[in-house]
Amino acid sequence: MKRIALVTDSTADLTEELTKEYDIHVIPLKVNFGDQEFLDDELSSDEFYRRLTIEEKLPQTSQPSPEVFRRMYSRLLEEYQEIISIHISSALSGTFNVANLAKEKFKEKIHLVDSKTISLGMGLMLIEAARNIKDGYETGWIVNNLEKVRKNIETLFTLNTLEYLQKGGRIGRVQGFMGSLLNLKPIIRVGDDGVYHTYAKAHSQKKSLECVVQAFQDLAKGRKQIRLAVAHGAAEQAGHYLKEALENVCQLQTTVFTQVGSVVGVHTGPGTIGAAVQFD
Repeated sequence: MKRIALVTDSTADLTEELTKEYDIHVIPLKVNFGDQEFLDDELSSDEFYRRLTIEEKLPQTSQPSPEVFRRMYSRLLEEYQEIISIHISSALSGTFNVANLAKEKFKEKIHLVDSKTISLGMGLMLIEAARNIKDGYETGWIVNNLEKVRKNIETLFTLNTLEYLQKGGRIGRVQGFMGSLLNLKPIIRVGDDGVYHTYAKAHSQKKSLECVVQAFQDLAKGRKQIRLAVAHGAAEQAGHYLKEALENVCQLQTTVFTQVGSVVGVHTGPGTIGAAVQFD
């Protein structure tokens, strides 16, 4: 029997190749376009962003039911002894709380981790956990280590507009709605409290990407950078620009380069570009 299974939800935005490589089991959240419901992995990113730009009404997102988690946990515990389950910040979604309800049936076999982050930041935590499992560490050690790892991951992204965060109710502590009228591009940092904070503002996408690069340079002072992830929402060219710029300043090869999935994309919109860096 295998020792430890690793579970997450689809807001981690990991590629299918990485979930297979690291044996990560993903529970999808849901997106609703009107009366049409899709699991997060049923819509390709390209199709999602196409629909997002033409639909009059903003789609809605929802977390899985406790029963979905129970079925996943039950199935995995036939093959594994324990499960580490890492999820989107509880300040941004009810997913962690649903997982907490589901674990009651399995008690000490399920170890829940509130990532207090989203997307790429979660992805880096999952890769770290997968490496820890492979190296033979016990669940208690891994969960404690993830708390330290979380504090050493910086996640920043820039938006083309605040419209989607505002409509989706995920504005957090991001200020400056007037910025949309002035065509300002906010640079947003995921804080230690697991919500969004305005880090800076720029007058164009190019300037905003330069701000992201500079922000990571500032945050890196006195710290060693060990892992880099980059993602975009229907903005591949800009995503590659940020990837290459960060690889140059961080002196790292990108571990994850992907397109933001539909659930995160509902709240950030097209033109989102972001990155996460893990420090030692």
